[in-house]
Amino acid sequence: MKSLQIAASGMAAQQTRVDVISNNIANMSTTAYRPRVAEFSDLMYQQHLTPGTITSQTGTVVPAGIQIGTGVRPSTVSMQITQGALRQTDAELDVAIDGAGFLELTLPSGEPAYTRDGKLNRSPTGEIVTMDGFPLADGIVIPDDARRISISRDGEVVAYFSDNAAGQPIGTISLVRFVNEKGLEALGDNMFRETEASGSANRLVPGTEGVGLLRQGFIEDSGVDVVKEISDLIEAQRGYELNSKVITASDEMLSATTRMR
Repeated sequence: MKSLQIAASGMAAQQTRVDVISNNIANMSTTAYRPRVAEFSDLMYQQHLTPGTITSQTGTVVPAGIQIGTGVRPSTVSMQITQGALRQTDAELDVAIDGAGFLELTLPSGEPAYTRDGKLNRSPTGEIVTMDGFPLADGIVIPDDARRISISRDGEVVAYFSDNAAGQPIGTISLVRFVNEKGLEALGDNMFRETEASGSANRLVPGTEGVGLLRQGFIEDSGVDVVKEISDLIEAQRGYELNSKVITASDEMLSATTRMR
């Protein structure tokens, strides 16, 4: 009785969906988090009678045939390319990306990583770093005697000093774009790594070639739609329950078979 295996694959699929939804809800307050969506594919079919099979010498054919499915499997868990709302913080080094693109970071291993989390800080050596201490790949260092920092929409960083009202440019924050953002590998801590699926990183000036602009004093909120996630959770729960009922019904049918004399 294939229904037991089919329903079991359905329960496993809905469990995967619930896992994805729970992770989205858990990150409803994570800066710049992009929600994930579980997608599924049907499994191979058993061809008991192939459509188009000839059934007589006159050439008549079977119009539909008999094809029995064997269940479902998760095909991908993809990242939604949606931007969260921009929330004003007025913090000097908070930077939100208004549009497409990522900030490039340098990991302790020297490898690049990418993030949309613009909650930046100043390290003891003056470097602009993330909350975890990873520096921007642009290598911008704020002078010790700088009293104020300004970041323009196109990424230019200007330091202001007590003896110079005009300000002094100290670097430019660039943005990185990928051909396929969904192909990035999530590392945790709001960071991603380039893969063959994502394509190579293309470093650009903010506001050019399709990348967004920078907004100083803002951060990007999570892109999770809580109402939608709860609705999807209820739907997944109902799907799980229905598949479990199929298993119960199949078990009762098998029991009836074993009781036959």
